[in-house]
Amino acid sequence: MPERISVIIPAFNEEASIGLVLDALPQDRLHEIIVVDNGSTDRTAEVASGHGARVVGETRRGYGRACLTGIAALDRPGIVVFLDGDFSDYPEEIDLLLEPILAGEKDFVLGSRMILRKSRAALLPQARYGNRLAVFLIQLFFGHRYTDLGPFRAIRYESLRSLGMQDTNFGWTVEMQIKAVRKGLRIAEIPVRYRERVGVSKITGTVSGTFKAGTKIIYTLFKYLLKKPR
Repeated sequence: MPERISVIIPAFNEEASIGLVLDALPQDRLHEIIVVDNGSTDRTAEVASGHGARVVGETRRGYGRACLTGIAALDRPGIVVFLDGDFSDYPEEIDLLLEPILAGEKDFVLGSRMILRKSRAALLPQARYGNRLAVFLIQLFFGHRYTDLGPFRAIRYESLRSLGMQDTNFGWTVEMQIKAVRKGLRIAEIPVRYRERVGVSKITGTVSGTFKAGTKIIYTLFKYLLKKPR
């Protein structure tokens, strides 16, 4: 029996890009695509529904909160893929992330934007710097070498459940990566293409967003450094 693959896409005011993301996904081979509308004030939900996604509303703002709401709405998947709604990733590369899991070789596969030169160049300078600092600290404190905190990622559903994800905003990606190491998941990074997003980033596109995200990522790193694993 083939694996049931679910995709979760957190989205906040992505009216101009969400349709492009959904059209690029191989919808005929996916069990479900859930777009979590995180309090958008534009037509994000309407466009997503019109392009074949199941839309779930979450008015409490926060990237992690939207991901948690998407997880709660899942319909018994075998594998869960997380993907942004801004069309900066290449959704058609989903098979690159799924292949090691479907082959039974990995539990968690991260799409890295930092391996290919062209992808790396598409990131804003503050995002590149923040990534380098965060992955350096993960290696220093937790002993695993990542290259990125990229949002495009795939994980076995049972592995995801075992992580007990909690963060409701900017610490979500680093929390997952730290917990994956501590749980002993079989981890892989796959180089993925990356491009400038449609519209302005709500995080690295503003000074306040960059500061808040960076502060929360560092806080999360030290939180789990001081917190003994169960």
